[in-house]
Amino acid sequence: MYNLVKPLLFRLEAERAHELVTHAFRATAGNRLFARILRRLYAFEDPVLTMRCAGLEFANPLGLAAGFDKRAELVEPMALLGFGHVEVGTVTPRAQPGNRRPRLFRLPADRALINRMGFNSPGAGGMAHNLARARHRTTIVGVNIGKNRDTALERATEDYAAAFDALAPLADYVAVNISSPNTPGLRRLHERGALTELLGALGKRNRVLAAPKPLFLKVSPDETGLEDVVAAGLAAGCAGFIATNTTLDRSGLYSHLARETGGLSGQPLAVRARATVAQLHRLCEGRVPIIGVGGVASGADAFELITAGASLVQLYTALVYGGPALPQRIKRDLASRLTQAGFRSVADAVGTATSV
Repeated sequence: MYNLVKPLLFRLEAERAHELVTHAFRATAGNRLFARILRRLYAFEDPVLTMRCAGLEFANPLGLAAGFDKRAELVEPMALLGFGHVEVGTVTPRAQPGNRRPRLFRLPADRALINRMGFNSPGAGGMAHNLARARHRTTIVGVNIGKNRDTALERATEDYAAAFDALAPLADYVAVNISSPNTPGLRRLHERGALTELLGALGKRNRVLAAPKPLFLKVSPDETGLEDVVAAGLAAGCAGFIATNTTLDRSGLYSHLARETGGLSGQPLAVRARATVAQLHRLCEGRVPIIGVGGVASGADAFELITAGASLVQLYTALVYGGPALPQRIKRDLASRLTQAGFRSVADAVGTATSV
């Protein structure tokens, strides 16, 4: 079915197509009969795929990366497609429109996207409302938080703290986004002093919650000083890291749209994401989990990220090209690869490629 619809969607401006797909998913999941059909069509789980990570139980390691569901409106529809977790956002404390359109571009020849969305966000209050409505959700939900564009970098901690306070009680985990290339100056938060201040403030708030949440730090694939990032994250009690965000690198692209400004995601990011995951796994010495994201479009891609050091994997861009059946295909292939390689679980496979 998606193969029939896809050419029509690809005739539309990319963000408009995404809005139509979002509406269709919400309408389908809101109808009990259609929701039952979706669940039956795309249901696939295997005991080898179950994963305990950061104190949370995941039915499978495949998640939806932040950016696809910026308003927390698609948690249940994505659960029906078989995702083991959904990361919503990035959300800023105050609502903001993001950058001017067009700001999302398909690169079909490269199986990639470029976005310069600029943290278009309903604000923490709007997302809190949507998450509260989805309180009976059937999948793990992470909330990805960032700062408003007009907040000075030296006051960034205030923004992250405000978003955390509003949303952490409604989340299963919180992802701290310091790595989007589309908010000016944001990646400077990778610097150890700024990062120590930010994570220290969030950690203090987290510890006073009735049920503290795992904090994950989302890093850039273009960052060279990961040693300091890891040291600051571990010292602040981060539960783990997410690798990676989009890249500014344009090496080896074929599409004429490669010149568009913004962050690149999809297949061209796969090698860099895998290398970053492996580096983080070595630096962390396996003490905390890593969520691998970048170029995941198949069971083979997921398997390679896991053996590089990822406990969980996420995708976004591949869903645009592969359609709603993609999560099921990836999980079937991944389960087969794990079993054929002699692993009894995802956990057994984590980091095995780096230990040889």
